Amino acid sequence: MKKGGIVVFGGTAEGRQLALELCRRCPKGEIWASVATGWGRELLEGEKPEGLRIREGRLDREEMAEFLRQGGFAAAVDATHPYAQEVSENLRMACREAGIPCLGLRREGTPLPGCRMAADIREAARLCKELPGPILLTTGAKELPAFCRELGEPERVFPRVLPMEESLCRCREAGVPQGQIIAMMGPFSRELNLALMRQYSIAVLVTKDGGQAGGMPEKLSAAQDHGAAVVVIRRPPAQGQDYDMEALLALLEREMER
Repeated sequence: MKKGGIVVFGGTAEGRQLALELCRRCPKGEIWASVATGWGRELLEGEKPEGLRIREGRLDREEMAEFLRQGGFAAAVDATHPYAQEVSENLRMACREAGIPCLGLRREGTPLPGCRMAADIREAARLCKELPGPILLTTGAKELPAFCRELGEPERVFPRVLPMEESLCRCREAGVPQGQIIAMMGPFSRELNLALMRQYSIAVLVTKDGGQAGGMPEKLSAAQDHGAAVVVIRRPPAQGQDYDMEALLALLEREMER
């Protein structure tokens, strides 16, 4: 690995944790975090990180490659959401173009006994057609219109989305009644998940396996207590080399001290 700084891509909880811990362990190093939204920046700045540089805004592959070349980085870390396949692929290609390694931060999966598994959002909707009652959809706003089109019953859907105008626009596009939009920012405890399920008489939870960092155990526990069926969209297969948090921190710390 050549000399230079480290840039962590991703506004996920573990991505923020990694960037902040790198700043703590390598105070003389150049550490960057690249986040897609102002919300990601606010969360990082709320931690009052010393020495952390933050870049805000979505990037396509060409823009990523240019940012990496101009920054003179030694390596990039993919700490994006495990379902963000397009972003991860763009980052891997951009790193190849910039001539630096792309290191993945692994997010461990969750045991899913008793859950119905779906390959994608449309299959999840088809499974929900066979299950009666209100649906708590926690897969984000991006795929909400596709889910509602496949389901054909947007009035059954209670989407939990980020409190951002973009998310609300997707809800309107999907035809979800305004009173059913749950615009909240996590993390969500088991108690809060359970309260929402009881409030809206939820019969089906639709989710992605975000692992512990994504609050998956709290969702599953609440669904079990409430008696709701659970539909989980399978994770895409991992690409490239990835590391758990401690292994990646140790590797980067060694490289920064060289």
